[in-house]
Amino acid sequence: MTEFAWPIRVYYEDTDAGGVVYHSNYLNFMERARTEWLRAAGFEQDELKAQLDVLFAVRSMNIEYYLPARFNDRLLVTVKIISLRGASMMLEQDIKKENESSVLCQGKVRIVSLSASNFRPCPIPDQILKTIQL
Repeated sequence: MTEFAWPIRVYYEDTDAGGVVYHSNYLNFMERARTEWLRAAGFEQDELKAQLDVLFAVRSMNIEYYLPARFNDRLLVTVKIISLRGASMMLEQDIKKENESSVLCQGKVRIVSLSASNFRPCPIPDQILKTIQL
């Protein structure tokens, strides 16, 4: 998988008093896209926990806001792997309006692989690595 895109529509509840998407809701949009990215690769997070004792957690995030999204906008949220390490991956996520090239918001997200039983870092399972390799 190179780059994955997930469509999102902005609902009224996503906006602030000024009618633009409230800043923290971009994080929710990115989280949904990462979940759908894993699902599209064939991995359900609850099954990873039950079968492989693996969870993925956000370790760090850097986010830049460039342009506002507004109520009823149709957005595309992308997920792209920048780097893979034994127990972590760095992802770049862009949010754009559908059919437009300007980035509204961009996040760099470090995801860590954790053992579900003790919350300690563990290697990303081989079957996941084989599917998501750069």
